[in-house]
Amino acid sequence: MAERKFRQNAAAAMAFLLAFAFMLRLFARTTPVLTQEHLSQLPLRLGPWRGQDTPIEARIVAAIGVDSYLNRVYVDPAGQPVELYIAFYANQRTDKWVHSPKDCIPGTGWEPVRAGTAGVDVPGRGLVVVNRYVIEKGLDHRLVFYWYQGRGRVMASEYAAKFWLAADAMRWNRTDESLVRVITPMADGESAAGGRLRAFLRTMFPQLDRVIPG
Repeated sequence: MAERKFRQNAAAAMAFLLAFAFMLRLFARTTPVLTQEHLSQLPLRLGPWRGQDTPIEARIVAAIGVDSYLNRVYVDPAGQPVELYIAFYANQRTDKWVHSPKDCIPGTGWEPVRAGTAGVDVPGRGLVVVNRYVIEKGLDHRLVFYWYQGRGRVMASEYAAKFWLAADAMRWNRTDESLVRVITPMADGESAAGGRLRAFLRTMFPQLDRVIPG
């Protein structure tokens, strides 16, 4: 019974992805949307947080196909870091779309431990649901929050993101979208790490909405 359900779910997922790929091919000529402001305009100072940019190698940027990206480390007054990564795609196609961290993170040597979702109350938006991911490399454990944002939506579900991508391509001729990911160490405990990421997101979100098209 379990095996049959697994096969049914796998078949449904495959059918969905094939339909999604067809839709993107159908609307491959959608007009690219530029960010309202360049991502680098996100302030280096966010409340008590101080940021520093960390450029990514050109070959990696070319491989992931982003139109714009931000890779930055913010540090709070206690010296605790939060890594912020934003990947913006102005026009997604069958050969160029947002990559899930669940696919990318293991390729860098990190192993997944737990996955779920987390709710964050942010100014002007209320409760925002994001993906919550615990990863490890040896004795090093880190907490990851990530979500998909674009065209006025913040989405944790990859399936919901793809559904709305296809729908918005039909309605508005837009396939622009961003992946937003924040990571922090868990040396001071998982609860403290979660509180740190929530505090950072509450401070960042109003600024994020300026640089990601709504």
